[in-house]
This record gives sequence, C-alpha cells and structure tokens, in this order.
Amino acid sequence: MPQASRYSDELVEKLLSELVHVLEKNQTPTDLSLMVLGNMVTNLINTSVAPAARPAIVRSFIEALQASIRDDKAH
Repeated sequence: MPQASRYSDELVEKLLSELVHVLEKNQTPTDLSLMVLGNMVTNLINTSVAPAARPAIVRSFIEALQASIRDDKAH
C-alpha cells in the first residue's frame, strides 16, 4: 500500500520524468539504468543520512521497492 508523502505528486512526477528522459536520451539499457540508480541511492544514503540511521532507511527503501513491484499489475 502506498504511503502518504510530504511531496506533491506533481513534484515527484516531474523529477521522475526528468530522470527517465536522461536515461532514454542516452539509450540506457535496463541493467545499466538499475546500476546507475542503485549507485545514486547508495551515494544519497552514504552522504545524506547519519550512519546510525542508515540501516532503518535502507530497510524502509527495500520494503517500499518490494511493495511497489508486487503492486505493479502492468506486466
């Protein structure tokens, strides 16, 4: 089940659209896209989250990712 966000849907969609545009512009294959996005997530956590809080953030991120994949009926 999706969680309520403090960010507007419009802002989330705008950022997502811009990221997708960069990947599409570079004709990035799926595996490379996932690698780059994973590296970005790792960098954000390591540079923006206090070390003590990282395990909880990672668990929350993993749970949200798993839930969004299970809920996706598109494929």
